Amino acid sequence: METISQISIPQRENESHKGDYGRILLIGGNQNMGGSIMLSARACVYSGGGLTTVVTHQTNHTALHSRCPEAMVSDLADIKRLSKLVADADCILIGPGLGLDFQGNNTLTFLFQHIQNHQTVIIDGDAITILSKLRHPLPDCNVIFTPHQKEWERLSGIQIDEQTPERNRAAADSLGVQVVLKKHNTELYLTSGDYRIEKGNPAMASGGMGDTLAGILASFVGQFEIEDAIKNAVYIHSKIGDKLAQDMYVIPASKIIDEIPYMMKQLEE
Repeated sequence: METISQISIPQRENESHKGDYGRILLIGGNQNMGGSIMLSARACVYSGGGLTTVVTHQTNHTALHSRCPEAMVSDLADIKRLSKLVADADCILIGPGLGLDFQGNNTLTFLFQHIQNHQTVIIDGDAITILSKLRHPLPDCNVIFTPHQKEWERLSGIQIDEQTPERNRAAADSLGVQVVLKKHNTELYLTSGDYRIEKGNPAMASGGMGDTLAGILASFVGQFEIEDAIKNAVYIHSKIGDKLAQDMYVIPASKIIDEIPYMMKQLEE
């Protein structure tokens, strides 16, 4: 397994506009867990996503507009508009705060029925749990899973203490997906091979970290080649965490978000 010790972010072209940096659709946040998708949305915007739209429960709309005015918003119950938003997106993230109820299941099923093969879908959080229970067939497109170890156990059937690189690789191949396995020294199972990010620290063990990483990843998929997007997102997320941990005992996810554009500039080619 190869260790990723450094990355670089491409410099933006002088002649460019927001449409050049991805149309990103984020789906999640029920009436009880709106904060998850708001963290993903802010992370997506702060990571340079060109056009960010959030589909979430209507009770979250005012807070989302207040916290992240750069993002557009749509009602999770508005299926007609969701259909159009899915069709127009380059990258779709589903799962943060989605919930495990009837609506969450129906939303995931609807997405799988309407996504197109040139698009990328990132499946995170509750969407992983729904999928592991109901075993929906995966769509014929680029699929990225972002599980922590317990979610990966549900999805792959591999117990946590048996999650060796060899077994994880075999499971990723069997599913036909790319996997970001979130753990101490996060592991990436990509089409080109297996990688490890030897960064990150226990100060990052706080709520919303995974939602933030998912938002960065969605933004990067809209801007960069897919494997570069995955490597860069995980590396930057952890590198910011290591920087903040020098002065902070625990790191709220929102602090990671604030630092993203500065770290991207630091790592610019």
